[in-house]
Amino acid sequence: MLPKRLKQRRKDLGLTQTQLAEKVNTKKTTISNYETGYSTPSNEMLSDLADALQTTADYLLGRTDNDSMTDNTPVTPDLINDPDLQIAFKEAADFSEEARRQTIDFINYLKEKEKAKGRKG
Repeated sequence: MLPKRLKQRRKDLGLTQTQLAEKVNTKKTTISNYETGYSTPSNEMLSDLADALQTTADYLLGRTDNDSMTDNTPVTPDLINDPDLQIAFKEAADFSEEARRQTIDFINYLKEKEKAKGRKG
């Protein structure tokens, strides 16, 4: 799944392998190896690739078919007023960019897991 989605997303954005490699600080051959399935990116590289391709690691890995970095689920008043979510959001404000991306990826993972169980996610 990763090789196909990586290549398709790159092409959708009009990027060459060389251009994508420059964005994630690697070589064209490395991108080629990922796209052919010859090698697999590390978790850090996967996160960098997702950012460069304006998508999520979950999409690239095939965990979700939503290729958007944003979720269009409406924020309801009960979510806004949830004290635990407010505390978590305030804590996350101090996270590094990498930690924020990992947090979002983890939330997306949990959302997909809940959806697979038949719960609204």
